[in-house]
Amino acid sequence: MPFTLPPDANGILPDRMIAAMADAGLILPEYPFVESQIQPASLDLRLGDIAYRVRASFLPGPDAAVAERIDELKLHEIDLSDGAVLETNCVYIVPLLESLALPPQIVAAANPKSSTGRLDVFTRVIADGTRRFDMIGAGYHGPLYAEISPKTFPVLLREGSRLSQVRFRIGDAILNADELDALHGAERLVDIDDADLANGVALSVDLSGQNTGGFVGYRAKRHTGVVDVDRRGGYAVDEFWEPIPARPDGSLILDPGEFYILASKEAVQVPPDYAAEMVPFDPLVGEFRVHYAGFFDPGFGYAGAGGQGARAVLEVRSREVPFILEHGQIVGRLVYEKMLSRPDAMYGQRIGSNYQAQGLKLSKHFRV
Repeated sequence: MPFTLPPDANGILPDRMIAAMADAGLILPEYPFVESQIQPASLDLRLGDIAYRVRASFLPGPDAAVAERIDELKLHEIDLSDGAVLETNCVYIVPLLESLALPPQIVAAANPKSSTGRLDVFTRVIADGTRRFDMIGAGYHGPLYAEISPKTFPVLLREGSRLSQVRFRIGDAILNADELDALHGAERLVDIDDADLANGVALSVDLSGQNTGGFVGYRAKRHTGVVDVDRRGGYAVDEFWEPIPARPDGSLILDPGEFYILASKEAVQVPPDYAAEMVPFDPLVGEFRVHYAGFFDPGFGYAGAGGQGARAVLEVRSREVPFILEHGQIVGRLVYEKMLSRPDAMYGQRIGSNYQAQGLKLSKHFRV
């Protein structure tokens, strides 16, 4: 089927256009899409049937194929047909079931799914000839691969497991300062009166414990059992996580090498005609990393989609030294982008959304 776009198209492609791309042969799945694989503004990517343990992470670079680099770096192969465990701090490359044949005006960007980030599974998408992770250039024709490195829990994966998602863009749809200010004035993107909108909507960390019964987050335990990434509600929280009580001074010391789940102080919403993304945090203002999974779909936290504002869950790791976080400290910024058109289903509507109207919340794998 033909796939056409208006000449002035500018924005992120919604769910029905992602389906139309597949019908037109621009997305090439080995098997038909499964239920809820197409999200309001993204497509979940599925793992293939084999994982390659490699010596190190890599980028193929111009004119090089990922398969060639795998042949040079692989240590052994793992059959995922019936499921297999990937061990912590090892690097694996898995061919994906979806490949692309993008037209010259469409680019793609990938990101870990929310549940992937909350398990501390470091995941990036790579493509042939690329110089950057998670970025697929306009006109790309070829396969996609997932680089996977579990950092805290060993994970059980299988063919068809979904760790990453991809968005498709045409043009530059990021709202400028005036547009973002106007949107906040109309829709109140965060639930505070003095929102910081410089270079995106600022989000700060909630270490008060007032909204969560006196604790502020979770610290992952070491030497736990395996987590099956496709099993919902299958694990007791206390076997994998330690709750972190609030301190009177509203601070938290991040220990190097530890993994934390925290939440934003602000409740966020994404109106139906927009999508948002958490941009990488500036390392010059803190030795820590926040939020592995950065996509916020249209309707996230939106009242019309069943939300009343939703906290952004923060997946936090300190880097080389202990670092003190303070209550209300800015830890990230949300950049808003225009959708090319409103999706047929917003986040929270009919698509198995797990985190609508969320507060501090672990991934869907844990019983609360």
